[in-house]
Amino acid sequence: MEKPNKKQVLLFHCVESEDLARKVAAQSDLIQLQSINWRSFDDGFPNLFINNAQDIRGHHVAFLASFSSPGVIFEQLSVIFALPRLFVASFTLVLPFFPTGSFERMEEEGDVATAFTMARILSNIPISRGGPTSLVIYDIHALQERFYFSDHVLPCFETGIPLLKQRLHQLPDSDNIVVAFPDDGAWKRFHKQLDHFPTVVCAKVREGDKRIVRIKEGNPTGCHVVIVDDLVQSGGTLIECQKVLAAHGASKVSAYVTHGVFPKQSWERFVHKNEAESEKGFAYFWITDSCPLTVKAIANKAPFEVLSLAGSIADALQI
Repeated sequence: MEKPNKKQVLLFHCVESEDLARKVAAQSDLIQLQSINWRSFDDGFPNLFINNAQDIRGHHVAFLASFSSPGVIFEQLSVIFALPRLFVASFTLVLPFFPTGSFERMEEEGDVATAFTMARILSNIPISRGGPTSLVIYDIHALQERFYFSDHVLPCFETGIPLLKQRLHQLPDSDNIVVAFPDDGAWKRFHKQLDHFPTVVCAKVREGDKRIVRIKEGNPTGCHVVIVDDLVQSGGTLIECQKVLAAHGASKVSAYVTHGVFPKQSWERFVHKNEAESEKGFAYFWITDSCPLTVKAIANKAPFEVLSLAGSIADALQI
């Protein structure tokens, strides 16, 4: 079956995602950057203007979003709800990191499932002339969240794992890699994509009032162990995993997360400040550019290395 002709895409973006948007556009001559005037009224509410609104009629349009904080979500939702109504041929929303994804559990009456609320909001994006909005998200936190979206949008769930696999094959010790999962949740999310690597699975166990990380299965001895998870917040679990793996004979330990959230600059606890920390800490810490503010903060700081989603996003825009 012949593939359809590739489409020209007009790519809009929020302020935070400008660098990533430029990288995406650089991947293909079929992607053209567009602009929005992100202004505010005196009272702080958005005063937005979509440039060339008349000229985008009949074109395939995409918006690259970053919901890094509640304060920037409303202005972006305003644009996201406006673009499909401008008689565009199709509309794609790229939201690399679905930020409320770790707040999906209701453990007692009164808990608010903000992940479900955000999914309901995004499910009500107006349809374009081409039909429902395509929603591209990377490594959503809980697998059940893919069922939170209604039939009014078409969720496309992508992953950053191919970027990690490509990077691991470039390492001088690529034949001595073991992949570690910090818990059963990470194993469920990623083990099928990494099943050609030996694996270690960790688990948190309760000892008295403390929760301690233990190795549940697998052997890290003498290997370069790479801990894999979807996101990191404070990083406490990763640090505990690193200590346990090193104590069980790992020659060195690295980490990969698709989403480096790091609230309150918690990335600082991983930075190599001297040679001793370089030897005892993480050899590499890979993140993607799904969280633009973190990417700027950790630039040129060992052991961090950014694996860009730009190529993957450019490919997703052709789906």
